[in-house]
Amino acid sequence: MDGLSGAASVIAVIDISAKIVSLCLQYSKAVKDAKDDIERVQRKVSDISHILEQIKQLLDSQDKTRLSTTQGLFSSLAKCRKELEDLQIELEPGKGRKTMSRIGFRALKWPFTSKHVDRIVSNLEGYEQTFSLALQVDQTTVVLSIDQKLDLAKLPIAQGASYDSHTEEHNARCLPNTRTALLQDITNWAQDKDGKSIFWLSGMAGTGKSTIARTIAESFASHSQLGASFFFKRGEGERGNASRFFTTIATDLVAREPGMVPGIRKTLNEDSAISHKALKDQFEKLILQPLLGIKQTRSQALVRVIVIDALDECEREADVRAILQLLAQTKDIRPVPLRIVVTSRPELHIRLGFKEMANGTYQDLVLHEVPRSTIEHDIRLFLEHELGTIRKERMLAPDWPAQQQILALVELAVPLFIYAATVCRYIGSKGSSPTAFLNKVLQYQKATFSQLERTYLPVLDQLLSEQEEDEKETWLQAFREVVGSVIVLESPLSTVSLARLLQVPQEEIQCRLDSLHSVLSVPNNKDAPIRLLHLSFREFLVSPTKQGNSPFWVDKKRTHQKLASRCLKLMSGSSGLRQNMCGLSGPGVLRGEIDEKTVATSLPPDLQYACRYWIDHLKQSGQGVIDGDATHLFLQKHLLHWLEAISLIRESRRCVHLLDSLQAITSLSAKLVLGFLRDVKRFVLRFQLILADAPLQIYYSALVFAPERSLVRQTFLSQVPEKTKMLSIAETDWDACRSTLEGHSDEVSAVTFSPDGQLVASASDDNTVRLWETVTGTCHSTLKGHSSEVSAVAFSPDGQLVVSVSDDKTVRLWETATGICRSTLKGHSDYISAAAFSPDGQLVVSASWDKTKLVAGTPPCGFALPLPVTAKLMHWGYAWAPLVELAECRAMISCRMT
Repeated sequence: MDGLSGAASVIAVIDISAKIVSLCLQYSKAVKDAKDDIERVQRKVSDISHILEQIKQLLDSQDKTRLSTTQGLFSSLAKCRKELEDLQIELEPGKGRKTMSRIGFRALKWPFTSKHVDRIVSNLEGYEQTFSLALQVDQTTVVLSIDQKLDLAKLPIAQGASYDSHTEEHNARCLPNTRTALLQDITNWAQDKDGKSIFWLSGMAGTGKSTIARTIAESFASHSQLGASFFFKRGEGERGNASRFFTTIATDLVAREPGMVPGIRKTLNEDSAISHKALKDQFEKLILQPLLGIKQTRSQALVRVIVIDALDECEREADVRAILQLLAQTKDIRPVPLRIVVTSRPELHIRLGFKEMANGTYQDLVLHEVPRSTIEHDIRLFLEHELGTIRKERMLAPDWPAQQQILALVELAVPLFIYAATVCRYIGSKGSSPTAFLNKVLQYQKATFSQLERTYLPVLDQLLSEQEEDEKETWLQAFREVVGSVIVLESPLSTVSLARLLQVPQEEIQCRLDSLHSVLSVPNNKDAPIRLLHLSFREFLVSPTKQGNSPFWVDKKRTHQKLASRCLKLMSGSSGLRQNMCGLSGPGVLRGEIDEKTVATSLPPDLQYACRYWIDHLKQSGQGVIDGDATHLFLQKHLLHWLEAISLIRESRRCVHLLDSLQAITSLSAKLVLGFLRDVKRFVLRFQLILADAPLQIYYSALVFAPERSLVRQTFLSQVPEKTKMLSIAETDWDACRSTLEGHSDEVSAVTFSPDGQLVASASDDNTVRLWETVTGTCHSTLKGHSSEVSAVAFSPDGQLVVSVSDDKTVRLWETATGICRSTLKGHSDYISAAAFSPDGQLVVSASWDKTKLVAGTPPCGFALPLPVTAKLMHWGYAWAPLVELAECRAMISCRMT
């Protein structure tokens, strides 16, 4: 079909879809007994409409000769249109408008049986798949076209973090007619061109934030407005930290805004390691600059909404603060305006992060401060829906449950939706009596029970009561081992992998988890990961207040200790780590040449988990490392095997940090371990690029070129292949140079350490300041903004800021966490040679060659001169106002120095 007929056909189907959705909404309000069927039809028609909206957008904005797949949809569109027209006719009430106006929608009757709806949905799913596949093919063609080639493999994403991932697809959405005012407020905010760029939805645990986030993400996606989504989840690998946050957002955005491709391609060509750089660099080069570089093709820009859920579950508070400050920069992005929804608990560091934003950047809403009557209404509708489904499935009496029982559950639940959801899953458990379980839940109405106890004790008490008296302690021990492990794992594992890690029969794992479907996500597929349904279940089990008071209390430290031990045993076992695990053809094989399936086969998920997290578990166990213990023995035998595995699973960049953690928990009396770890760290720092690029070179070039006195070399010299010979004399010992920091393109004029020793700042004639991690020697961020040579740099006393001065006659203040330039201070008329902070960090002093004298701070905030007072320098100095007022010069004071 040509472009015109193609676009017209798409529009026709979209229009019919909108009419059917409208009819379904009216049926939903008027018909009680068929709400599920109505919702299924409505959802499926909406899905098709959403896909066609994207196809229309693609047809409107691209060279249609390249869209070969969507150009071939005419036949499918015609058939879909005919089917939807027939559906519309059957849904129109009565035989005409007179009938409808006379009886009104209250007299409507849903015209289809559930089996008929099954057929309708099945047919529509066929069209949905056809349209979706065509869209994906042509979107990929656009993104990966020869003149716009983009290697998205260089942008690693956090698996399962997007709202529409397989991990999230079965999680709850808001029911129709619930959260209506809130959802409408968010929709209105997104459409308001003069609105604030960020909407912060906060609420305590269990108030339904994630359900709302999924609902609004789905809603904006259905209107082709969703730009990206990221659902943080603690204990889910990369979903629990910020390491792949911006790369995931960028990958989502570029699929919806192909105009970003040139900017992202340029970044990846210039810096293939961008995904490992500071969050500031990732944000600027993968999101901000590519968006600003889009050439507008539409007459009116489409607002893109980014949904970020559970920001409080991001591990590092500094990363959370950085994310918020970087997102605040999106408020003026054009030509594609962004709106960002953030949900989180109201934790202090997040509240402070929002408070630091400029006025007018965000608006907020606190969920647990929503009027009680609204929350009661929504929870009651949820309970009626879920319990009504149970009543139908289990063929219970029409009056089950009694109205007073529902009201009692509402009273117990407010304001926690997680309570209502958990209770309904428990009552509907297979093989149980819903009536008996409902009565059990209502026994926990006493004020002595906390809401978490009311949520989880009915489930756990029931399981314990089913055990024989003499078997209860054995059952509890197994519960603590299996469930305790599940809730503290750093990343979820499947039944198969968990059984291998814990060295417990798979059948026993399955048996222990079968009765916990109301609090855990236990998939039928034994290879799919077991997940927490809600973080509050972990909090309930490990709470210190439960120790000695609850038989279900899980000793978190002891559980971590057991997991650390199991990881070491797994890695050391016969099916564990060994040289050349992937059977590579030679030492020159690069990591990029190794097929991921080969790695997955050679290192199954449980072994990969052990390699990644054994040190984390050991650290959280509170147990130290001593000479001759299991950790020491493992390092002496399997260190190189572990480093090879770390390279294969692409975790080499974490290696130095892991070794630092291990060193920190090693007893000071463990001289042998401490000495060995210091040598291992030098070894890894020297050869970290080799380790990352070529896994087997650990046994060749790295081991061969290590100094003769290196403990690593001496311990593993026998593993050097016989054919490998050293043609020159090896170094005797490690030299004084720990790391060589390379990256500046011109002379380095000044270097200084942060107060905590974690960062090094360097000033260069290439007009930049670079911040380096002292632990790894890697560049943390590059601070760009000066237009001439940077002559001096200094950290604030708390390490939060860096001041730099330049021959461009300006002073700049940078945030170390984000690399954002907070202020540019102007006033000098000649080159500036030095700058320093006051001891309290509230003032900055700068010295310049503008023919005047150096000045100290102004009373009452004076401080010691940063330069010798006997130097006979002829300078003026500027003492700047406190950092909250850094837009102006506070004073200019002259003092003669002779």
